[in-house]
Amino acid sequence: MAKSREIRDLTDSQILEEIDKAKQEMFNLRFQSSTGQLENPQRIKLVQRDIARYKTILRERELAQQLVQQEGKEN
Repeated sequence: MAKSREIRDLTDSQILEEIDKAKQEMFNLRFQSSTGQLENPQRIKLVQRDIARYKTILRERELAQQLVQQEGKEN
């Protein structure tokens, strides 16, 4: 489980890579769940939260960049 502070230290491209890895893990977990081989069902929820955390931080950066651009246009 990644912490927000650790994620904020990553670059955007690194975060996108982590999202891809988490989505692949989610696929594997869902596949295991459907075949009855999943040992830890709580892991699905943890991976979902990690993906949401990654996306939230990317969105925060996007909004901050838009705000800087708007302030630059006003001046």
